[in-house]
Amino acid sequence: MEIELLIQNGNDSFIPALEEGLTWSTSRIDNPGELSFSVVKDGLLNFVEGNPVRLKVNGQNVFYGFVFSKKRDKSNIIKVTAFDQMRYLKNKDAYVYTNKTASELIKMIASDFNLQTGLIQNTEFKIASRVEDNVSLLEMIQNALNITLENKKEMYVLYDDFGKLTLKSIQSMRIDLLIDEETGENYSYTSSIDSGTFNKIKLIYDNEESGKREVYIAQDSRNMNTWGVLQYFDTIQKGENGKAKADALLSLYNKKTRNLTIQNVIGDLRVRAGSMIAVQLNLGDVSLKNLMLVEKCKHKFNLDEHLMDLTLRGGEFVA
Repeated sequence: MEIELLIQNGNDSFIPALEEGLTWSTSRIDNPGELSFSVVKDGLLNFVEGNPVRLKVNGQNVFYGFVFSKKRDKSNIIKVTAFDQMRYLKNKDAYVYTNKTASELIKMIASDFNLQTGLIQNTEFKIASRVEDNVSLLEMIQNALNITLENKKEMYVLYDDFGKLTLKSIQSMRIDLLIDEETGENYSYTSSIDSGTFNKIKLIYDNEESGKREVYIAQDSRNMNTWGVLQYFDTIQKGENGKAKADALLSLYNKKTRNLTIQNVIGDLRVRAGSMIAVQLNLGDVSLKNLMLVEKCKHKFNLDEHLMDLTLRGGEFVA
């Protein structure tokens, strides 16, 4: 396995001597891609926070980002944490927008903050109006993607593809890969109705034109009898279809949540948060044999060993 890590400082480029234990981690929401590694400090190596970092494995582009922290001790080993371009979406701001798709919002934010974009798939659904105040850019975008999911039943993934912000439907991120008892060393599995499970959806809209409050309810009486009433409550905005949204939310949340993580899977560079992979495992109370979404992925490189830790969701499985 050929690992090439390059750090650029102005006009100088360095390929430092790496210690064992390089990791590359991605998360579908909330966090940027992260590269953690340790280098040997010699007389030539000179780099600072903000410098670009590029990682290739076996000639394949894996990570492009920037040094954000350095930690050293008297052993002359520097531990480095670098983040990809998604890190800059943690900046907070305020936006008011009308009649925009999530795709258009992403392009607007990227332009305002001088971020590079690649393929931004058209999410199609127009958000009538939205006010975002004192929240991170990443949260604004995720809110727009969640609204799109609730109304269109289509999930999209935003990630940095070697230096370019990219948005794709999860349906286009399917990978021809099977995870089973042979390819994963161990797993952790839990099931629950305590978080993220709702069998009654109640949405309200205060109609200023009629002066009346409109209420939209979707529920599953059978699961309400079994689990008790677990209600999801929210308001909707002008232009949203209340009945369609309530039905869509019930379809999304009217199920047990099952959490599954798999440790030390044989590494595959194609896999990142947002990928869709096939999983076939007997978990005791459920036999799993279907496509699952990778919520979090951590690639671990040691000598000639490449392993992954995966957090998965799909069907009743959530991260």
